Amino acid sequence: MSESSRTKSVEQIEQEIAEARSRLAGTVDELHARTAPQEIARRQVESAKTKFTEATRTPTGELRTERIAALAAAAVALIGLGVARRRRG
Repeated sequence: MSESSRTKSVEQIEQEIAEARSRLAGTVDELHARTAPQEIARRQVESAKTKFTEATRTPTGELRTERIAALAAAAVALIGLGVARRRRG
């Protein structure tokens, strides 16, 4: 292999640099989008919805009435405690 065929031309080096810049810019844009507060909030809401659905529905989509009843009972108990505290205070 001759010396000239092993060395890259200025145009080839510039092209490689331009391609690397483009890849890096895409990576930076993706990281920026992933760390945007709105995106983080959206993912958290989506995660909460998924967890709620998994907790209140069976894999076939039917309601888990025993879990819903337990959640309702807990909510009523908390409300009752709050009312009792206000009456005492």
